[in-house]
Amino acid sequence: MIDTNYILDELEIMFPNAECELVHKNAYELAVAVALSAQTTDISVNKITPKLFKSYPTPYDLASADIKEIENHIKSIGLYRNKAKNIKGLAQCLIDLYGGEVPKEMDELILLPGVGRKTANVIMSVCFNIPAIAVDTHVERVSKRLGLAFKNDSVLVVEKKLQKKIKKDRWNKAHHLFIFFGRYKCTARNPKCDGCPFYDFCKYIKMIKKE
Repeated sequence: MIDTNYILDELEIMFPNAECELVHKNAYELAVAVALSAQTTDISVNKITPKLFKSYPTPYDLASADIKEIENHIKSIGLYRNKAKNIKGLAQCLIDLYGGEVPKEMDELILLPGVGRKTANVIMSVCFNIPAIAVDTHVERVSKRLGLAFKNDSVLVVEKKLQKKIKKDRWNKAHHLFIFFGRYKCTARNPKCDGCPFYDFCKYIKMIKKE
C-alpha cells in the first residue's frame, strides 16, 4: 500500500513554500482569479488581475461594469469573452445571493458562474482554511502516476480517493504540494524523473519501460 504520508513528507522537502500562486487579497479576488485561470496559467492571470481589481475592487463594481470594459482588461488570456461574462455574473450572484460576500459552503459556491467543484475547493481551502482537496490537471496527473487513483477515474473519484488516503489535517497543504510537483517536476510532457523519490512505484515509469 502506498504511504501518502511518505509522499507528502517528500514533497514538503522538495517544495517547502508551496502555496496558492494566484495573487489575491481576499476571497472575492481569489474567486475571480480562479475563474479566470481555467485553461491558462496562473502567471498569465497574475499579469491582468492587478489592474482588474484596481478598477473593480468589490463585487458591486464588477457587477455594474460594462462587459466590453471587462473584456479589455482580460483579453490577453484565453476564452476572455466567456470569462468576462462569468466573472461579471459571479459578482452579480454574490450580490443577489450572498450580500456581496463570498460564501464558505460548497453547495453555495458552485451556484456562482464560473465556479465548479475545483474552484470551490480552492476558495474553501485558501480563504477559509476549510479542509478541502481541489483536483486540477496537476493533482489528477500526479495522483494517477503515483498510484493513488486509477487511470480512468473521474476528477470527482480522484478527489474522494485522496480524501480517504490523506489525513484530513493535511488536505489543504497536499493540494498545493501536488500542484507544485506536477507543475515543476512531474510535468505532463517530459517529466523530470531523475532523482524523483517516487521513481520505484511511479505508474508513468512503468508505462515507459513497457514501451
